[in-house]
Amino acid sequence: MSADRTPLRAVIADDQALVRTGFTMILAADGIEVAAEAADGAEAVAAVRRTRPDVVLMDIRMPEMDGIEATRRIIGDTGPDGTRVVILTTYDLDHYVYAALTAGASGFLLKDVSPEHLVSALRLVRTGDALLAPAITRRLIERFARRDAPRTAAPHRDLSVLTPRELEVLRLLATGLSNAELASRLFLSPTTVKSHVGRILAKLDLRDRVQAVVLAYETGLVAPGGEA
Repeated sequence: MSADRTPLRAVIADDQALVRTGFTMILAADGIEVAAEAADGAEAVAAVRRTRPDVVLMDIRMPEMDGIEATRRIIGDTGPDGTRVVILTTYDLDHYVYAALTAGASGFLLKDVSPEHLVSALRLVRTGDALLAPAITRRLIERFARRDAPRTAAPHRDLSVLTPRELEVLRLLATGLSNAELASRLFLSPTTVKSHVGRILAKLDLRDRVQAVVLAYETGLVAPGGEA
């Protein structure tokens, strides 16, 4: 059975019972199994260890253990090919979201997301693709990248494994271009661009293109405010 036909399993972590119930109903109506619910980060970590879901919908502000620490532990437990974490936030530029992305989250959704977008986003994440548009990721990172902890890695040190073309693709990807826009800018086919992106992720041991955008800013390959 292909991955696309395998029922998707999720854990919902939010300290508000009504939010959990609402999301559970939406997912169940579309054939997505909610393996567990969690009211705080510690419960989320325990639920993931117990049920091994495909994806976790993770609130950030929760008692006991927040969503950032829970995300860090889940990613550490399951590795780059394991459970993916999608952050739930009330505001699209919540400053905690950047910390969650650097902790290994694969993207974020607003809590007022439509049922259709929620379901399609979780299915997309399960395939290993990007959850959110690169332009949104860029806007988030540009706002907060300079406010986080100082970077200790020398610029580009972690990018030395990439070819010049792959560096070019990564630089443009981080400035908010989609695969179609990358193909047009570089005079390449969309298939070739997708192959380049795949090799970049594999060489840098990244889960998805959201993490590639984060790394591009953290290593100095792209500076906040840079033009596409």
